[in-house]
Amino acid sequence: MAVAAPEITGNGREDKLGTGRRKSSVARVRLRPSSGKVAINKRSLEDYFPIEQDRKQVLSPLVHAEKLDSVDVIIRVTGGGSTGQAGACSLGIARALKVMDAETEEVLRSKGLLTRDGRMKERKKPGLRGARRGTQFSKR
Repeated sequence: MAVAAPEITGNGREDKLGTGRRKSSVARVRLRPSSGKVAINKRSLEDYFPIEQDRKQVLSPLVHAEKLDSVDVIIRVTGGGSTGQAGACSLGIARALKVMDAETEEVLRSKGLLTRDGRMKERKKPGLRGARRGTQFSKR
């Protein structure tokens, strides 16, 4: 059963934007000073990320910056899996918070929330079954 996303309205003039990437996921984040609602792809946080670990990762920049109840978060995220999307959302929120309030940058940077995780999937090589795995050895 789908839960309706919280209604977030406003004119968008005071919105702060941030883009986050992780693996093959891209998240476009919009922060708006308000009451603390979170909408991801027009769904609630609990509905979009059923795993508690992913929800904590998405909200960690807001918790460390102590802005959990003072901003609405609107996220459009595409690509990748749930963990990659959660990481992309977290980076996007952290970057938008930095634009909104420059004083939060030091806290976010010390927690490693403004650092892009550059690890990507390694490409498959010719003659191998995967990126590094070779073919199975046959004695006969």
